[in-house]
Amino acid sequence: MSDGPLPEYLDEASGPVARHKVAFRPSGEPVLSVRDLHVTFSTDDGPLTAVDGLSYDLHANEVLGIVGESGSGKSVSSMAVLGLLPKSAKVTGEILLNGSDILGLKESDALQLRGARISMVFQDALAALNPVFKVGSQIAEAVAAHHPEMKGPEVRERAIELLEIVGIPNPRARADQYPHEYSGGMRQRAMIAMAIANDPDVLIADEPTTALDVTIQAQVLEVLERVQGRANTAIILITHDLGVVAGVADRVLVMYAGKQVELGDVDDVFYRSRHPYTRGLLASLPRLDVDARTERLHRIRGQPPSLVFLPPGCAFHPRCEDARLPEPCSTAVPELRKIGPRQWSACHFAEELPVTDDQASYAPEAG
Repeated sequence: MSDGPLPEYLDEASGPVARHKVAFRPSGEPVLSVRDLHVTFSTDDGPLTAVDGLSYDLHANEVLGIVGESGSGKSVSSMAVLGLLPKSAKVTGEILLNGSDILGLKESDALQLRGARISMVFQDALAALNPVFKVGSQIAEAVAAHHPEMKGPEVRERAIELLEIVGIPNPRARADQYPHEYSGGMRQRAMIAMAIANDPDVLIADEPTTALDVTIQAQVLEVLERVQGRANTAIILITHDLGVVAGVADRVLVMYAGKQVELGDVDDVFYRSRHPYTRGLLASLPRLDVDARTERLHRIRGQPPSLVFLPPGCAFHPRCEDARLPEPCSTAVPELRKIGPRQWSACHFAEELPVTDDQASYAPEAG
């Protein structure tokens, strides 16, 4: 761990975090700390910086939602935490798991870490599961890899128990089925069962509800909450679905063009967002109190920039409705700074952004 000062927004990570019905209050040291993470790939057009200066803390029993458009660096940052990026990727910074830097571990040491202390639920369960092995066997393999003292029958019973924990009906029979015999929601649950096989400290869920209908999404999220309550697991939830984040996350980290542009608790980010990009994402959500026949959904103009040829200044300024040109938005890169008790924003004019009609109508009565 470096001796340099921490970014200001990490100094008070132990402050209270509101979570709708129950306020989340971190205690003790973070389970996972990411400091100034950079991930760069070499391309024919030049270096591509997929993650640029990402920093955050994750505490036990906390759910951190990471949101942003495709290409913002959400999944790459999680793969860097797990050490699963190709050798061609240049990764710098610090990744501290329970205080120990795990960045750059030897592969043999990383293998002991993955699946035991930190696990991941991958986005495409059908692709992640091996089609030629039974689901129960694949879960049993995850158990046996970190518990060589367990015998065959004991490992199988553990796999069946895990399927039952995640809500698979008739788990003993389902353990002998192949992935193609599972529905999409059941495959995702089986992936969660595999990820929690060894009660990890940190669980990374990368788009766990993608391509699932609303009912199955709710069931998968319920499984994640059950897992969290059972083992006090800290969860990183990577998604583009802000509705999912609103329902289960304690804090939200918004990424754009490889950088974090806003960080705060759920209520602050949803009701008092202080970055134009976050506000644009929220405004594009369908609303029940708006007649869809007469009013079109808001959209953020333009497209995300190339990570090889980023625009000067704030990367979001070509799409920003609040940009002030030419200075400072197109000339100076805004630093992520504290703009509230538990909220940080990387906008030059975060404090000056007006409260929108959407924010005023949705804001809690207590303010």
